Amino acid sequence: MSSLKRETSGPVLFHRLSRDELTLDAALLKDHGRTARTLVKEGALRITLMGLSQGGVLPEHSGAGPVSIHMLRGDVIFTALGIEHPLSAGDVLVFAGGVSHAARSQSGCVFLLTVAHVPAMDGEPGKSAARSES
Repeated sequence: MSSLKRETSGPVLFHRLSRDELTLDAALLKDHGRTARTLVKEGALRITLMGLSQGGVLPEHSGAGPVSIHMLRGDVIFTALGIEHPLSAGDVLVFAGGVSHAARSQSGCVFLLTVAHVPAMDGEPGKSAARSES
């Protein structure tokens, strides 16, 4: 658990990303090639600041809801559906829910990950069902 005392939910949240970047765990970055800090956890919305080290890798994974990646600094290549997406500072990449993707960084990077969690319905995690009115 983080020793930082910070709000991740509430009616109004403010983050200065240049300051938040300083709170990324350097030991995790060195030991595991990646680190993350949740900035917002409000309802279905998650915003996480992520760092990859030089040569760092994010293994292939997917989620039920859509995600966006907003590059803050460095370089990264995301791979999805067999296509490589090289990103640099200022670029934004969006994946629809269920799209498997992976990432790797040659020189290291920091990006903002935004995830919209899809509520589970009909007992199936991550699945939403259309409602019909009778």
